[in-house]
Amino acid sequence: MQAKSSKTTILDFMRSSSYAPQTAEALIETIPISGNLDHFWKDLLELEENGDIIKTRFGTYGLPEKMGLVVGRFQLTSKGFGFVIPDNKGDRPDVFIPPRALGGAMNNDRVMARVESSSGGNKPEGEIIRIITHANNKIVGIFHQSGDFGFVTPDDKRIGQDIYIMKRHFGGAKTNQKVVAEITEWPVERRNAEGRIIEILGNVGDVGLEILSIIKQNDLPLEFPPQVIEASKRVPKSIKQSELEGRRDLRDLPIVTVDGDDAKDLDDAVYVKQLGKDEFLLGVHIADVSYYVKENAVLDKEARERGTSVYLVDRVLPMLPERLSNGICSLNAGEDRLTMSCEMHIDRKGRILSYEIFPSVIHVCHRLSYRIVREILVNGDEELAQKYEDVVPMLKMMEELCLVLRKKRTTRGAIDFDLPEQKVILDEQGRPVEIVQRIRSIAESIIEEFMLAANETVARHMFNQKWPFIYRVHDLPNEEKMKDLAKLLANFNVKLKVSEETKPGEVQKALAEMSGKPEERLVSTVALRSLKQAVYQTENIGHFGLAAEYYTHFTSPIRRYPDLIVHRLLHEWVSDPAMNAQKSEKLELNLDAIAEHSSIRERAAAEAERATVDLKKAEYMAGHIGEEFDGVISGVTAFGMFIELENGVEGLVHISSLMDDYYEFYEDRYALLGSHTRKVYRLGDPVRIEVLQVNIADRNIDFIMAGENDAVRDRIKAQLLGQRSHASARSAIEKSGGKKQGKSGSRKKPLDKRGKGGVGGNKYVNHAKSKKKGRKKK
Repeated sequence: MQAKSSKTTILDFMRSSSYAPQTAEALIETIPISGNLDHFWKDLLELEENGDIIKTRFGTYGLPEKMGLVVGRFQLTSKGFGFVIPDNKGDRPDVFIPPRALGGAMNNDRVMARVESSSGGNKPEGEIIRIITHANNKIVGIFHQSGDFGFVTPDDKRIGQDIYIMKRHFGGAKTNQKVVAEITEWPVERRNAEGRIIEILGNVGDVGLEILSIIKQNDLPLEFPPQVIEASKRVPKSIKQSELEGRRDLRDLPIVTVDGDDAKDLDDAVYVKQLGKDEFLLGVHIADVSYYVKENAVLDKEARERGTSVYLVDRVLPMLPERLSNGICSLNAGEDRLTMSCEMHIDRKGRILSYEIFPSVIHVCHRLSYRIVREILVNGDEELAQKYEDVVPMLKMMEELCLVLRKKRTTRGAIDFDLPEQKVILDEQGRPVEIVQRIRSIAESIIEEFMLAANETVARHMFNQKWPFIYRVHDLPNEEKMKDLAKLLANFNVKLKVSEETKPGEVQKALAEMSGKPEERLVSTVALRSLKQAVYQTENIGHFGLAAEYYTHFTSPIRRYPDLIVHRLLHEWVSDPAMNAQKSEKLELNLDAIAEHSSIRERAAAEAERATVDLKKAEYMAGHIGEEFDGVISGVTAFGMFIELENGVEGLVHISSLMDDYYEFYEDRYALLGSHTRKVYRLGDPVRIEVLQVNIADRNIDFIMAGENDAVRDRIKAQLLGQRSHASARSAIEKSGGKKQGKSGSRKKPLDKRGKGGVGGNKYVNHAKSKKKGRKKK
């Protein structure tokens, strides 16, 4: 039996149903704690500081959740309210935090909140009473000077407040420059955070500034430190014969890679062979990055900090230096490469009959692309088929096996969100020239299904070995969000059965009923947003979206740090399957930290990737102001409706721009209804719009209904400009955003979710006065 750490022992004891808060001395006697008590006191303090336990005013200790408290990550919205997402959620719902109860917390802070009330069933409301860890020590925004003080207005509207800068901390910044401010004093009650300028990014309007701002805002590294580059130069460019010892030699197999045309970091290769009439051998061979990136070495520490490669619209910020990511670790055709292989014997029902996981060496015979495979299998391109004739029979087997695996996943209830993705094509100067839809065909599905099979197999294997491990988990959806989705589906006569533990198959079945309907894409988007985010963690709770009992990330170690760790663990298992208690304890603590950090970096990367695409979409549409487009209503709110165009661009038709009537918002119908004309704008309805204006910095696009005359157009522009530039109007918008508007939305009282907008002069004077007054009192 494995020995537990002191922290685990304390937490397990407190989680017992009979536990009542005790003093530290009582815990030592009752648990009991033996050995060096210094470790106990240190662990107890760390548990308290981390919010895992709480010390009462009577000097006793207990779990926050048993004292009406919740600990988790705080998500602040641009409207001034937010939600605490509990750690280890289980069946605990998110806690709503109104603007008055933020307690100085900022977006993404780890906080402790007191749950005060519950309105409407499972919708608890609370107040933040402690900030455990601050997340935003650096803020990107626009600097404004006003005499002897200044402010940085954050680009991220969810920050919720400007950063006060004293004159001695300007760092040479001037008004209307984009800067990075480091926070020196955190916000307290009504006092804003204070900071100092540590970097000037450029003047507002400079070419490339907005993408640079997004990179800095998400704390993404632009360059590798010199010591990391030096370490990468010491990695050999080719494999030595001595490195093949203990590896299975697969170099004679016709193994291929299949990736995008412009991909350079090729970390997965595949091979399929038919075994008899009813069985396949699927080989998934993944670059053995962990062989070159040793634990706690310079390269490893940098990769861990980065967490993931980031694929922005105009560049890649890799997790590993190019010498590794595009060189020795990339499975380039015609080169011997070290790999970790997962070979699976699969029957025609998609069942994995047996498998092997082992270190190997391969020699990729062809570097195929999705386009090449698609042309051969779908379009029957004879010229390409002749060029790759040695692997065409295998490609056809791959297609056959792909369909087998997909059917198996569908049968068990996996949800397949086949949502279109857009790619923005840039010219040499980085200007957007076209928005195209990414093609998804059997070629992409082959690789997706094969990677899913390997990931599940590796996860199941390590779970059965009872080794500490990093899983990719996707928790059950929130019941309230599922009820909201069910209401939406009911509008289209589709029934979704909702319970405390909604099954993925039920969601899949409901979405299948929407197949072929005009609203299919929109409902799928809403359904996807109704689910929780997948994360990395050491506790296996399964993957809801994939309907998988076990799942991990094994197939992309060049691009994702958790995959690299999975490879490292597999190597340790291969060399010594036994796991002693001391090693297990050390691994578990280390893996917990890696999983949490990797999830945070993944979210930052995804946010940056999405923001840069939205930026280029806005830049593209700025060249089409005044033009008309067909679109579909993709969202309906009290302040207007969002319209998605065929090219994937989304913009807002503000309710105040609907000049033919007063419109009321009916939440349950996802519709705006004209008070007099009874005209209805409903989710999924086709509409024709005109591009009115574009705010590139905020990545906002405003549409109006097509056919308005110049006088109306100018009036709408003036009205929208007034709403976004007047400070008092912004304040009203922020405060009203915390409550649903029901039927109160009208063109006379629009609500704008777009954040704070421009800068209000009085705000700086008032803040400066309060600052000076506060200091006099001291």
